[in-house]
Amino acid sequence: MNIKHLITDWFEKWEHGDYLNLPISENFKHTSPFGTIIGKQTYLKIVKDNEDKFLHQTFKLYDAVYKENKACIRYTAKQGKDFNLDVSEWYYVKDNLIEEVIAYYHIGEIRTDRKIENYG
Repeated sequence: MNIKHLITDWFEKWEHGDYLNLPISENFKHTSPFGTIIGKQTYLKIVKDNEDKFLHQTFKLYDAVYKENKACIRYTAKQGKDFNLDVSEWYYVKDNLIEEVIAYYHIGEIRTDRKIENYG
């Protein structure tokens, strides 16, 4: 399976709530603004314990860059009427499985001391 199909499979499984069959390796690693999760079983347990936050999402993909063993995708995740999350993610692949995901997104308010004056 080429990397584009592998990443497409990842998003389709998420949209269908089929997270137990995600194409991830046993030593899968996921890094996000919340921290790093190491291991497939640990990752799947966190998803199971937080299904209300992970499932029933749809994804609108905007940009994708595919290389031999890595890809970068920019998308918006939507859940219900009120939740939208703009994300950029790097995927690293080994032996036709996703071995690592590094996700970039904003998870909260901007601190007052970090706000840019007269911007926007």
